[in-house]
Amino acid sequence: MGASTGCFSSLRGDWPALVAAAHEVSSYAAELAALQAREFEGLLSYLDLGPALPFNDLSVHAPTKGLRDPAHLRELLERLPLGIETIVVHPDTLGDGDELAALGSRLIVENMDGRKAFGQTADDLATVFARLPEAGFCFDIAHAWSIDPSMALAGELIDRLASRLREVHLSSLADGRHVGLTDEHAALFAPLLSRCVDVPWILEAPVSAS
Repeated sequence: MGASTGCFSSLRGDWPALVAAAHEVSSYAAELAALQAREFEGLLSYLDLGPALPFNDLSVHAPTKGLRDPAHLRELLERLPLGIETIVVHPDTLGDGDELAALGSRLIVENMDGRKAFGQTADDLATVFARLPEAGFCFDIAHAWSIDPSMALAGELIDRLASRLREVHLSSLADGRHVGLTDEHAALFAPLLSRCVDVPWILEAPVSAS
């Protein structure tokens, strides 16, 4: 288990401090999250310096805002060092073509919540994987819960995409925002999470001190 740098909003843009904060949570895994295209440029500049990144498993969350088109997203992602082997992308940023296919297995596609017009269901994601056959799956369990609180959708996503599973995003949701995992959700999510072994679980919100 590790943390997304998105947990530390007060440090936004200060990549050495963000990496240090994520490392305090876990030395095993982390996700470097830069959701604005301009913010992602700053991450690229930081990575160009060749910093020591003290994690066994490291992913980067691709920008979802401020993009001109899928070609712009491809240009940004192609600038990531080859040592970054896992790049989380949102289905709605990919367009209808295969502009990102050359990134192959480095890509992992995240299921969406209801704020997006596409990308919530296993059928939606199947159309993406038809264009990106080497890509993996990032399972955001809170997104799945927000679409179907019975967790049937979450179960279907794991049933159909388990062989592609590369990362889990873990949090609760409140008013469309990621918040710390509640006790209620911890109990509700546990049966599905027990099927998500041997992949990093990335916290998308700070854990409550209580």
